[in-house]
Amino acid sequence: MNIGEIIKCKRDCQELSTEQIEYFIKEYTCGNIADYQASSLLMAIYLNGMTEREILDLTIAMSKSGEILDLSSIDGVKVDKHSTGGVGDKITMIVMPLVASFGVPVIKMSGRGLGYTQGTADKLEAIPNFKVGLEMDEMIRNVKRIGIALMTQSENIAPADKKLYALRDVTGTVESIPLIVSSVMSKKLAAGADKILLEVTCGSGAFMENEMRARTLAETMVRVGNLAGKETIGVLTNMNQPLGRFCGNALEAKEAIETLKGKGESDVVEVCCVLGAYMLKMAGIGTSIVENMKAIQGKIDSGEGLEKFRELVQRQWGDSRVIDEPERLMTAKYKVPVLIDEDGFVSEIETKNIGQAVVNIGGGRLEKGDTIDYSVGIEVEKKIGDNVKVGDVLLYIHANDEKKAKEQVEFLKKSYKISKKPVEKIKAILDIVENA
Repeated sequence: MNIGEIIKCKRDCQELSTEQIEYFIKEYTCGNIADYQASSLLMAIYLNGMTEREILDLTIAMSKSGEILDLSSIDGVKVDKHSTGGVGDKITMIVMPLVASFGVPVIKMSGRGLGYTQGTADKLEAIPNFKVGLEMDEMIRNVKRIGIALMTQSENIAPADKKLYALRDVTGTVESIPLIVSSVMSKKLAAGADKILLEVTCGSGAFMENEMRARTLAETMVRVGNLAGKETIGVLTNMNQPLGRFCGNALEAKEAIETLKGKGESDVVEVCCVLGAYMLKMAGIGTSIVENMKAIQGKIDSGEGLEKFRELVQRQWGDSRVIDEPERLMTAKYKVPVLIDEDGFVSEIETKNIGQAVVNIGGGRLEKGDTIDYSVGIEVEKKIGDNVKVGDVLLYIHANDEKKAKEQVEFLKKSYKISKKPVEKIKAILDIVENA
């Protein structure tokens, strides 16, 4: 068996065998297959696709390329959560403590931001001294002690994915659904959870802008997860506008805390209640999603979710005083408004531009090694369906460089489309994908 034969096979639209896929992943991870050969195979997959069996085999082979976490020493059903990401997505910081407050063990490995979306790990690090780099034994101790750990992904989890992801990024194959599915699900399988909840975002601020492709992605990931022996459910959420009110690391950390205090934006609360309800059901708590949603809201109202977040921050060395004194979170020096110059109703937002503006003022990375400014971001004043008049504030830019902030004003203003006729507000939850 050799890589040349495998490339030709997929180039000619033939189905790869399990053995061919396992050979490719093993040899590429070890460095015995060159990047230019792997690039050829990725492009063949991008152009010709893969069958469901091929995707499953690729996912399992990638998951076995490194360490498979053993969480059997932790009592209870472990439910993992993954989001395909978006602008203003601070859901992990809210929903995971809420679910943990029911006694469900919560272990979540999160990434750092790259491009126009900010990563959960960076948002947590906006809390002074918060430690996201936990060793496995430390993570397990924390979960046994307080029921929750939020951390960065271990370097030993699915190393094949790290190599292939970097290659996809420079070969124009990022959008391939088989490659996305195997990338996401290999990490989820290796992370050791019993069940998997997937939030697949779609819209102008998501990786998948087209709802049909987002649905296909969700259905494929759900099928692959179930075939791999992990109960998997997908939730399609709307990213045609920023989620919540704030975008940017410290600003989103503050909004997460405010949401746990019962002062959250309605779309954030809805997404948290729905995701939390399904996680509880998968963990064996409650059979009614409606009742579970009420129970999640009850944990917000009682403050138990907030207290679990406080325990998390304390246990991972963070300054928990920020929960009662949010001014301890870093604050940008300038607050520059973006004003509208026409009357009407907000009909459309190019949400990706808002995320990009955060990067442009220093709040995100263009390359993995870039340093970020945790304090900067965007505050959203107007969303789809809102009535606006000349001079109203659409957004505030929180920045430490006033010149850079003012350079974003026209860019952001053009990201809003205004209609003269009333426009309906959009829903946050689009659909639930089960038993796909």
